[in-house]
Amino acid sequence: MSSELSYVLFTPYTIARSRTGGVLSRLLVRLDLELVGAQMIAPTEELAAGFAKSEFEHSPSGGLIGQLKKDYILKTFTPSNGRRHRVLLLLFRGKDAVEKLKTVAGPIFPERRSLESAKGETIRDTYGDVVYDEKTPDRIEYFEPVVFTAETEDHCKTTLKLFQSFLAREQNLVENVSYDHPERIERTLVIIKPDNWVVPSSRPGTIIDMFSRTGLRIIGTKILQMSVAEALEFYGPVEEALREKLGPRMGQSAVEQLESKFSLKLKEEESKRIAETFGTAFAREQFYQIVGFMTGVRPDLCPEGDTDCPGKSMCMVLVYEGENAVARIREVLGPTDPLKAPAGTVRREFGSNVMVNTAHASDSPENALREMGIVKISKNNCAEIIERSL
Repeated sequence: MSSELSYVLFTPYTIARSRTGGVLSRLLVRLDLELVGAQMIAPTEELAAGFAKSEFEHSPSGGLIGQLKKDYILKTFTPSNGRRHRVLLLLFRGKDAVEKLKTVAGPIFPERRSLESAKGETIRDTYGDVVYDEKTPDRIEYFEPVVFTAETEDHCKTTLKLFQSFLAREQNLVENVSYDHPERIERTLVIIKPDNWVVPSSRPGTIIDMFSRTGLRIIGTKILQMSVAEALEFYGPVEEALREKLGPRMGQSAVEQLESKFSLKLKEEESKRIAETFGTAFAREQFYQIVGFMTGVRPDLCPEGDTDCPGKSMCMVLVYEGENAVARIREVLGPTDPLKAPAGTVRREFGSNVMVNTAHASDSPENALREMGIVKISKNNCAEIIERSL
């Protein structure tokens, strides 16, 4: 079967209970599919009704399972008291995507099952529940499917078409909460860097899971292939810091090593010229390596007409919201150098060095706004990906 596009929808319960990272880890390590899109959405009553109808009509055996899905969606996806609820949409592409995602999600068992029968092999086996009323054997008291995904190719196309129409007119950041003290609320940007996506692993999900202990809300996400132009602008302040702080130190080190290597004493003017030249070149090289790491393309080797093209490396961008969001995220992230990061922080756990340090987080609310603008967080290409597929 040729490559196909399919989806996974994380339920509002999964998002609210901070199970996002754990479920994402399961998907990434058990699939040989490419994650091509991610968007946090807040369904309207119209979308919830359309999705409930689609799930009921495409349930393989109809009956109880179809009704369970329909009732659940109408109850949890539909806005309550005027408030829309967050749902995470992930798009995967690859061979037999529909069947593979369905297998990893796992079936819904409408019949009573013993506790020992749940082995944790699938996402629903681990995180889902079907609880029966003890007094009424056939009455289901509680049902949580964790995720929704397509049963068949036709089902997939129907649902994707439904969501494409919705996404085309929705903003990328979900604003569905009114805070008692809005002046205390901050937004911060997190980028899960390319080193986490080289091979399929649980790292991206685990990182999100670690950030969940902040108690902050994820209000937006997207898959990003950062362009060279975006990286140059994003890391512009880093280039300046490298030139001002690292350059002179490395330049002086170069002079000292030259004098030691060749047993000579350079004149002050010669030393100054060599230090400036080498220091500047060293700082520039470090900056080019950072841009190359984030984009997969070194800026000095990128054709001028390609600087705005999507890069070759993949990142996931997330926006967290809440009180003191910047400081709380950076506390969990840890300092730039993973070797200096405290135990239990993201960078200590997964970082390699000051450049390959697994994730980025804004260092101030002002920088968060600046960085969100550069990565165009208000835009998401999920609607376009679905449209091309359909």
